[in-house]
Amino acid sequence: MKILFMGTSEFAVPSLEKLIAEGFELVGVVTQPDRPSGRGKRLTPPPIKVIADAHNLPIYQPERVRHRDSVRALSELQPDVIVVVAFGQILPQSVLELPPYGCLNVHPSCLPKYRGAAPIQWALINGETETGVTIMLLDEGEDTGDIVLQSRLPIDILDDAATLSSRLANLAPSLLIQTLGCISDGPPPHQPQDHSQATHAPRLAKEVGQIDWNQPADQIRNLVRGVSMWPGAYTWIKSDKQIADDDIRLKITACTVVDYLGSAKLPSGTIEVTSNKELVVFTGQGSPDSVEPQNDRNELGAKHLRLDRVQPANKKEMDASAFINGYRLKTGDQLFCKETPTD
Repeated sequence: MKILFMGTSEFAVPSLEKLIAEGFELVGVVTQPDRPSGRGKRLTPPPIKVIADAHNLPIYQPERVRHRDSVRALSELQPDVIVVVAFGQILPQSVLELPPYGCLNVHPSCLPKYRGAAPIQWALINGETETGVTIMLLDEGEDTGDIVLQSRLPIDILDDAATLSSRLANLAPSLLIQTLGCISDGPPPHQPQDHSQATHAPRLAKEVGQIDWNQPADQIRNLVRGVSMWPGAYTWIKSDKQIADDDIRLKITACTVVDYLGSAKLPSGTIEVTSNKELVVFTGQGSPDSVEPQNDRNELGAKHLRLDRVQPANKKEMDASAFINGYRLKTGDQLFCKETPTD
């Protein structure tokens, strides 16, 4: 069986490595073109290209896979099946029709939930406790094709986008091998999705990362987890004029939901610097300006957010105590939104 592999990101690497290790006949690897990366904007190959090159596999890097010349080049490879893992381009019908056994796609969610470009991120943002990997047959829709196999995976409370992506990437290869083993004279057995249960996971916009401190603490923590790879969860703080002239953009890289044991009654986004140099931020849960307060700030056990690690704009990541000392923070300082938060 001749396989054409299409993939680009780090997520696709374990699947390609497994196909190589199992001795499948790979007639080619299609990936995105090299792109400028890093501060020096050096032209950098995709992770999949690095693996393919190391194993002397034919590599194709079309700017647009739907272009007529690209389709012609792929058709000449005469693949029996196309395997797609985090490729980054939508396949046209002319490519979908090439392999007699179909185009298999590895999608990191339990379809029909979280169709789209960012299923891992949105599962975390929405506080899901379970996700998974689906092997599906591609059609022209966005993740609407029939399901071949699916495996579920619990989400750990400590997972962020990077760790969950890695766990799902390592779950995918065994499902892929199992699917390929089901192919005989045509596509593997499959069943339609229940489209009435579909939810969507659109590509993240930068604005999604801005924190709305009127939200509950656990919801903000989930945002930090979900956007950890990009764009990062961020907020703004008024600057001490001796430190900087403008407001400071602050990325939150690690945080913990904590029980508030004080008696102050402060608005959302207000900082409390504790006696042991912890940085606690009052959140919407229990705040006087919350739309639906769940408990009063004067009650013991109201949930708020402790910032563990932060990164001021153009600075290195640091722990909370270093930020408190370096930026002269004090109880009563305010974190805030500069733009209208995204719904």
